[in-house]
Amino acid sequence: MSEEASVKRTLDLEDGLAKAASATFKEGGASDQPSKRQDTRGIAQLKPEYVILTDPQSVAGPAVVASAQVEEEEPVSDRMAGGAVGKNSKKKQRGQNKNRNNIQAKEKHQLCSKLLLGPGHGTCPFGSQCRYLHNVNEYLALKRPEISSDYFPMCPVFESMGRCPMGFKCRFLSSHLDTESNSIVEKPQGETQKLYQVNHEVNHIASDKKLDLIKRRYPFEKSEFILEIIDAIQQENRDVMKEVGHPSEKSDKNGKKAAETAPQIARREEELANRRQRQRDLYLQYKDTRYFAQEKKRLDLKGKKIVSPLTTVGNLPYRRLMRSLGADVTYSEMALGVPLIQGTNSEWALPKAHVSETPGFGVQIACAKAWQAAKAAEAIADHVDDVSEINLNSGCPIDLLYRQGSGSALLDNPARMIRCLNSMNYVSQDVPVSVKIRTGTKDGHPVAHSLVNRLVNETDVAAITLHGRSRQQRYTRSADWQYVSDVARSLRESEAEFNEKNKDSRENSHRIQFVGNGDVNNFEDWYKHLHDDNIDSVMVARGALVKPWIFEEVAAQQHLDKSSSERLDILKDYAQFAMDHWGTDEYGISQCRRFFCEFMSFFHRYVPMGICARYPVLLNERPPNWRGRDELETRLGSTDVKDWIKLSELFFGPSDETFVFTPKHKSNSFAK
Repeated sequence: MSEEASVKRTLDLEDGLAKAASATFKEGGASDQPSKRQDTRGIAQLKPEYVILTDPQSVAGPAVVASAQVEEEEPVSDRMAGGAVGKNSKKKQRGQNKNRNNIQAKEKHQLCSKLLLGPGHGTCPFGSQCRYLHNVNEYLALKRPEISSDYFPMCPVFESMGRCPMGFKCRFLSSHLDTESNSIVEKPQGETQKLYQVNHEVNHIASDKKLDLIKRRYPFEKSEFILEIIDAIQQENRDVMKEVGHPSEKSDKNGKKAAETAPQIARREEELANRRQRQRDLYLQYKDTRYFAQEKKRLDLKGKKIVSPLTTVGNLPYRRLMRSLGADVTYSEMALGVPLIQGTNSEWALPKAHVSETPGFGVQIACAKAWQAAKAAEAIADHVDDVSEINLNSGCPIDLLYRQGSGSALLDNPARMIRCLNSMNYVSQDVPVSVKIRTGTKDGHPVAHSLVNRLVNETDVAAITLHGRSRQQRYTRSADWQYVSDVARSLRESEAEFNEKNKDSRENSHRIQFVGNGDVNNFEDWYKHLHDDNIDSVMVARGALVKPWIFEEVAAQQHLDKSSSERLDILKDYAQFAMDHWGTDEYGISQCRRFFCEFMSFFHRYVPMGICARYPVLLNERPPNWRGRDELETRLGSTDVKDWIKLSELFFGPSDETFVFTPKHKSNSFAK
């Protein structure tokens, strides 16, 4: 076929596809009328000139969009995924890549940590037996080439902090290396101090305190006391529930009373009697008091722009990015209670925050029982300073957590949830306690309306966040905002009754903050839900991942069509914040690249407003294959993991051949 004929055939094909797409939109319509929207449910409608069906390598968007209802977009952490699923397992994986392994390789030749900043900054205690390199020149000869990036010509950490703690291991070493003396350079102390005040991280637990947790030396005095009170009240209630009867005397085989009891048994019975008497005394002392009421900092979420706790993707660099784009309140990734109590390093990394996140930073924990909640909250309150609230996760739908009794399993056991909240409130000092719930565990059986009534009367929670979906729904189908509004009204009615009943006591507390959550993707959704006076604010989750500038839209009260270059600048800021947090050595860059790709698994889903025939695009809608208004826009919307890695190379340099990344959800990538 001649070149002229080939070009003509291509033009005819694209013209035919444009006409077919135009006919589709004439049928489905481009208006916002519900009747016409149903014809193309799950499909984002684009302008015909941007819809193409050619080589998948030249387009963005999934090849086929059947329905968004089958997706599972749950931000699940690898540590909670429940392990790999066997070949013979019949369990539905709900679109998750459960066998993925994103552990990145470390350097083959590593420099001893005592020599990071040069020979004069420390002495290795292992001497010649150390398994790491001690010759700096040898290490530099074996080290991978420096990163060459037009976006980061200098070491970003050195620029933002005045010094680079990675020293000779930094992949931007020439930025802070004196070649004549072969020594690491730092900016003047005054300048470094100013940079530190602006860019440092907070909520670091002291190493000796963490060791006390690991060695089980931490006393948990407040937790032990409040748990004893709760246990005493529970025991008294159990005794009341028993049938009233006369205690039977112990008899031998002949029915005669035993003449004497073994000393060990007598001692045990005495201990049990003493313990039971102490429980009765505690019960009588605290039965008529709100023993969990303490003075707390005022929590005000009215109209605040809130980013939801997001596992894996809601890391510190992402939260810092959201703060720079207008967010007022951020939350840590969900931390598990037991690993916190045990002093696990990876879990104690989660409450860390950037200084820009304070005030307005909350720590979320997941617990199955009151003792876990109390001790985890006490450890956080004692060892972490910059925390505005401690949030109990009672809505996570992950199967592993549900089977353990935490997350959304607490919705099925409200009494246990209340014990967790009350024990947390007692030990958290002046830090308020909040809770995040779902509508219920099963479709058609909502429990939130009755639960909030108990939370008002039996706890001192400062805030309640309701996700308008059940556990069974997970993240598919639309959130039920009508039910969210009904629960908010029920909360205010219960609150008014409680305040009237206790108007002369100190228990007449201030308004409980109520936050709605689910399917907020633009400023119209935001203000529509806030028209309800019973709702204090709206929490944004996936909407802030797909479109991080959503709070700019809220402030401007208009849709913002960010150009491809503006979106690339957002990715540059994320890369900067990632390197500030994870470092610029080989392993740090690998971590930055991995979480950059995690972020891209949501960020690529943004469909530019300028190419849409109907806007806004719903969260559960997917576009057909499309081409952007320029090449960069097409690349930013690519569903191919390889394109995400290529974008990361703009900031982190060429990827290592050992670098691997598998998306968390199969629906988030279309490998070609």
